[in-house]
Amino acid sequence: MGLVDSGAMVNVLPYDVGLQLGVVWDDRRANIRLAGTLGNQSAMPVFMIAEIADFAPVRLAFAWVQSPHAPLILGQTNFFMEFEVCFYRSSLEFEVMPKSPI
Repeated sequence: MGLVDSGAMVNVLPYDVGLQLGVVWDDRRANIRLAGTLGNQSAMPVFMIAEIADFAPVRLAFAWVQSPHAPLILGQTNFFMEFEVCFYRSSLEFEVMPKSPI
């Protein structure tokens, strides 16, 4: 399960999920600085092709965090650039749609 977080600047990939996807940790690339509860964790940039629901696959950038407790977070860079997200606060729901063609 993941979080859709409009306040998160980056997408976050948990360490164990990255390992399951075959990503190899490289300390030389672990240079992303995170904030909040993950601020003291090492993170490495990772790019993945993601399939969200029945939408066309998109390339997403993640900060792969070397922490067993990090959640999967879909944030502003670049999930919110690839999808339209509408929050319905009163009903505690949200909707994700492909971005509109320009």
